[in-house]
Amino acid sequence: MRAIFIDTGAFLAKEIAADQYHIPAVEFWRDIHEKGLKIYSSEHVLDETATLLARRTSYAWSAEWGRDALGAGIHFLPAGEGEFAQAFVLMKKFADQAVSFTDCISFVLMKKQGLRDVFGFDRHFGSAGYRLWPNIS
Repeated sequence: MRAIFIDTGAFLAKEIAADQYHIPAVEFWRDIHEKGLKIYSSEHVLDETATLLARRTSYAWSAEWGRDALGAGIHFLPAGEGEFAQAFVLMKKFADQAVSFTDCISFVLMKKQGLRDVFGFDRHFGSAGYRLWPNIS
């Protein structure tokens, strides 16, 4: 693995000590940096994370997190009209699983970028054929 996509759950778990996945998230972040992996996410995940962090902590703290995230060497992939259209196709395909639009955008952007690995805790990535890390049972 040379690169990994970071999902919202990984960002939240790392930052919120009360999160059920906090410890594995902190440990896996350390592994990512030790291995020198190229880190990707999406603008939609950035948006979703900042909003959820603001609601679960404070808006000021979330703004600081966002500023730090933008300077952390994470490649936040943008989506345009073509990616939106593809994401809506996937949203319909996975309707029985209630997969979010943000996840569907992530699937489209990951495929476009050639990414197979995702750091997160959302089972929908596994259902869509991506390798979910860390492997917690």
